[in-house]
Amino acid sequence: MLYGADYNPDQWPEDIWPDDVALMREAGVTTVSLGIFSWSRIQPGPDEWDFAWLDRIIDLLHAGGIGVNLATATASAPPWMTAAHPDILAADENGAPYWHGSRQHHSPSSPTWRRLASELVRRLAERYGDHPGVVMWHVDNELGCHLNEEFSDSARDAFRRWLAGRYGSVEQLNDAWGTGFWSQRYASLEEVFPPRKAPFIRNPSQVLDFKRFMSDMWLEVYLMQRDIIRQAGATQPISTNMMGAFPPANYAQWAPHIDVITDDCYPDPLDPQRPLTTAFQRDLVRSLKRGTPWILMEQATDAVNWRPTNPSKKPGQLAAETAQSIGRGADGIMFFQWRQSRAGAEKFHSAMVPHAGTRTRTWNETVALGERLAELPALPAPGDDAPVALVFDWENWWAVEGEGHPTRLDYLQLVRDWHGALVRRGVMVDIVPPEKVDARYRLAIAPFLYLLRSSGADALRAFVAGGGVLAAGPFTDIVDDNDRFRDGGFLTQLGPVLGVAFEDFRALVPPARERIAERAGEEGSAADAAEDPRAYARFAGRVAGSGTIVAESVWADDAEVLATFETGPSAGRPALTRRAHGDGSAWYLATMPADLDGVLDALLDDAGVSGELDQVPAGVEVARRGDLLTLINHGDEAVEVTAPGTVLGSENPFGTRTLDPQGFAFVRAVR
Repeated sequence: MLYGADYNPDQWPEDIWPDDVALMREAGVTTVSLGIFSWSRIQPGPDEWDFAWLDRIIDLLHAGGIGVNLATATASAPPWMTAAHPDILAADENGAPYWHGSRQHHSPSSPTWRRLASELVRRLAERYGDHPGVVMWHVDNELGCHLNEEFSDSARDAFRRWLAGRYGSVEQLNDAWGTGFWSQRYASLEEVFPPRKAPFIRNPSQVLDFKRFMSDMWLEVYLMQRDIIRQAGATQPISTNMMGAFPPANYAQWAPHIDVITDDCYPDPLDPQRPLTTAFQRDLVRSLKRGTPWILMEQATDAVNWRPTNPSKKPGQLAAETAQSIGRGADGIMFFQWRQSRAGAEKFHSAMVPHAGTRTRTWNETVALGERLAELPALPAPGDDAPVALVFDWENWWAVEGEGHPTRLDYLQLVRDWHGALVRRGVMVDIVPPEKVDARYRLAIAPFLYLLRSSGADALRAFVAGGGVLAAGPFTDIVDDNDRFRDGGFLTQLGPVLGVAFEDFRALVPPARERIAERAGEEGSAADAAEDPRAYARFAGRVAGSGTIVAESVWADDAEVLATFETGPSAGRPALTRRAHGDGSAWYLATMPADLDGVLDALLDDAGVSGELDQVPAGVEVARRGDLLTLINHGDEAVEVTAPGTVLGSENPFGTRTLDPQGFAFVRAVR
């Protein structure tokens, strides 16, 4: 189990360095990320290089038994560079440049920046590639974090090259983007610009392609540096730290190129759904490389500094969040940062060594956590532990939240709603694009899959035919890869499997909800509806609820209608359908249930899926990793939990035990 933090010794006098190493040993630190923001120290001028300080600290750490995850230091270009080469600066949608004085102000497309960054990385890799203290390489830092999109001339030129590679000709681009609308037809790619500021809705296909382009540019930065490191002969694992469900970067496309998935996670202590929010992020990053452990590269020991209000964590919360990461596949626990900064934008950000020193709760908790992690035996790799696939797709995310749609959607939150309902039941979930849905799963849930590639549709159809249960909709299978309607209307790819044909979206104006009733059986009474004008609903007689977002009008051509709309523009039309197909079944929801419990229970029953425990108390999280169960009490009251198996590291049965608030336990348990 890796344990450590970002380390910035160049911010401190050298006489503190030996004390740092001694304290790291006391805290159980095994690894530090070094040099992430050190470009200006390594290269203080165009023809000046200073590696002597880096030699000394790497040797000192190695002598102390601390491994180095060596950064390429390209995350922030030094001031001399932007002064000498203003063409490296990124620009906003108005064309105004971003200036140095913060970080990540460079254009990832800039040929000048790439040339200078390549020289830095080459020198680092040649100098330290075979150093025994360097155990891993850390490319750049949080690629795209603050600069989600940029519109400089470098981006303009690179975007044109990217479009030429994607479409081959301006004629193909015109067809894909539908430029006959609003007189947007291009005569050559030299007329194409990034989607800079415009008076009204910009071409949605152009906007979608620009998001793809920006994700690809940041990936190119990673690949450029990775290749330089490998060409220098370095053999250590290479990674770059991700940020969970980060909108601008399509991590599902990045993952095959990255040796070890690493992630930064900073949950908001004020988020009432915090444990579910972080569980979603852990499951997402684990699913990027199924079956392979990942590393939590950054988290905060206590408060951060960049929210409007930055409260401290509860006592024990740091350890509980760490246990959640381990239970959901992490083999490394790291922090930002080792020693709290004295100056700069993040001086109020917590660290393993607070500015107040080692008499603090934070220091004591991090030392205790290091001791507990050191006691862990070898843990199983995360295997095929999840019977449920939750479909989440970056390209769909970009497209479904575009302008000019029937209604505005928060795609990430809608997917999280399904995930949270599964986590509360103790059901393990992989979060994957549609192409990754395969026979290892029994249930796949695909909410709001507006943009559905043909390859993804093929995978979902094969999944159902092979015996899986698919739940799709609403607002699913609407457009192709270019955000264009397909010939033949909507649901053209999944409709035959679902047995449903589509007429209209029927958007609901919040907080409107439409009454839905079971087609055959008990229905909500008129009195119920009168008491709640938003509506009353029954799904298969199990639970009361409401339909939200949309109340789509569909025809059940070849499907069993399980529930119908009773009110609103789609009254009398199917709200929930099921169709047997091949060895499996396909369900369609024409609305988003306000309460997912009834529908989800029916889906789990149909798929033969149950939770890891017979009963999961409120506030308790359970996660499986091979034969390891992790139990965490995120609540404010002690609870009793019953689980099969033995306490990790012993032969003692777990049985029924009390978990204190923020308490957790590791249990060896077979299925």
